[in-house]
Amino acid sequence: MIRQSLIIILSTTLFNACTPGPDSPRGFSLPEGSAERGEQVFIKYQCLACHKLDGYDDSQYDSSLERKVRLGGNTDRVKTYAELLTSVINPSHKIARGYRKDSILDESGQSLMRNYNDVMTVSELVDLVAFLQPKYELQPFKRTPYPTYLP
Repeated sequence: MIRQSLIIILSTTLFNACTPGPDSPRGFSLPEGSAERGEQVFIKYQCLACHKLDGYDDSQYDSSLERKVRLGGNTDRVKTYAELLTSVINPSHKIARGYRKDSILDESGQSLMRNYNDVMTVSELVDLVAFLQPKYELQPFKRTPYPTYLP
């Protein structure tokens, strides 16, 4: 009897923990973007002033960064639509790895990337993400082989 009660309480607790709250992204969906228009957005907002993307010449832009933040290329994890979208609308949410923090963050620890929320339209945003997402190439994680030890 106690075991059944415990299972019911635990099941109810786990089920309720999985219920999305009001801040959950569940049900959130943006329209499909156009990669062609996204390329135009990428150029319009001069993203190459601070970013590097294979196939695009960034030499015409002066940058205060000692090293531009790379977009696209090989990655060991998937760059999802949501991650790219968040990187544009909230650049301080996740800071790029492999860069000196003082070269990409301000004194308060926020990204130096300009906030485009008040400048870029939603259409431009989804087009930009549609342009960037295929630029990432997933490289499988290389696992370390360990020999089997038998006691």
